[in-house]
Amino acid sequence: MTGMRIGIIGCGNISPAYLNYLQDSSIAKVTALADLVPEKAAERAREYGIEKVYTVEEMLQSPAIDIILNLTIPASHAAINIAALEHGKHVYAEKPLSISLKDAKRTLALAEAKQLRVGCAPDTFLGAGIETSRKTIMEGQIGRPVAATAFMMGDGPEGWHPNPDFFYEKGGGPMFDMGPYYLTALVNLLGPITRISSSAASLIPERVVKSGPRAGTRIPVHTPTHYSGTIDFADGVIGTLVTSFDIPGGSTLPRIEIYGTEGSLLVPDPNCFDGDVKLRRYGSEEWSIVPPAFTGVVNERGKGIEDMASAILENREHRASGKLAYHVLEAMHAFLASSNEGRHIHLESAAMLPLEAAYRSFGKAVLV
Repeated sequence: MTGMRIGIIGCGNISPAYLNYLQDSSIAKVTALADLVPEKAAERAREYGIEKVYTVEEMLQSPAIDIILNLTIPASHAAINIAALEHGKHVYAEKPLSISLKDAKRTLALAEAKQLRVGCAPDTFLGAGIETSRKTIMEGQIGRPVAATAFMMGDGPEGWHPNPDFFYEKGGGPMFDMGPYYLTALVNLLGPITRISSSAASLIPERVVKSGPRAGTRIPVHTPTHYSGTIDFADGVIGTLVTSFDIPGGSTLPRIEIYGTEGSLLVPDPNCFDGDVKLRRYGSEEWSIVPPAFTGVVNERGKGIEDMASAILENREHRASGKLAYHVLEAMHAFLASSNEGRHIHLESAAMLPLEAAYRSFGKAVLV
């Protein structure tokens, strides 16, 4: 076999991004589509010239599919992931890995028992923006990292999404929707997270759909829409993360900044694959643009599953892994638990990830 055959379950808004990237891939070739609404799958198949349109059950049972690409809504992620594994298929899911930690643990345990792979978005950290940032840190250009800030500040998806209801149910909100991009980037740049403390609240109890045929529809909010917290990393870096759907006026705060003993690094939007990385060294008055580590297309959603397919064929670890996704999921749950319980939450999954921070040779700070 020269490549892996991909079957997509879920042909909604995000599917074109994956199909656009993967349509020329020889390693991860999309050969079939399925959706609970058959017309959606048929429409996407015509649009992208894909021969096979299955029901979900036909997709799971097909011997012609090696990897299920799970692009369903978050509430369905765990059920589809587990069903794919039970049918002997590798699975790569949109973020988050699941809504509950229990389902995520079950997914990873089942994959290990069956010797199958689990991958999960986001894969934006594999793009030139975050990879260039990581290379800059590993080269020691900001010295030893000591702190980080990250801000995802804006209004909610009701302004552009025609059916935004699920964003305001359990498993939605800015943390579970956008938090994976920021937390995955931070872990990739700074290593595992050991503990979190935070405050979270739902400050605007009702939203109004502003586009599409449901414009004017009111949506009750059942999940926090503003989180503010502190992150302690295994190597001693202290981070601040704010995610919010409650900022209709926008914000000028940076997406991510990393601060070191010799300088600061401005990291581009972790929801994107590209963007300028800017460096300001100690003593300098100006920010300079760091030459990109490599170049790529603007939207490379699909890079993670392509890397996983390649890793399966080469018998190596893939980077957008289930273990990384579980660590990020545990961190997101910790933000909510800390606010509810009024205490630091320690992350058990920190031990699952290698300590790959660039400054590991400098030793660890001691948390008090």
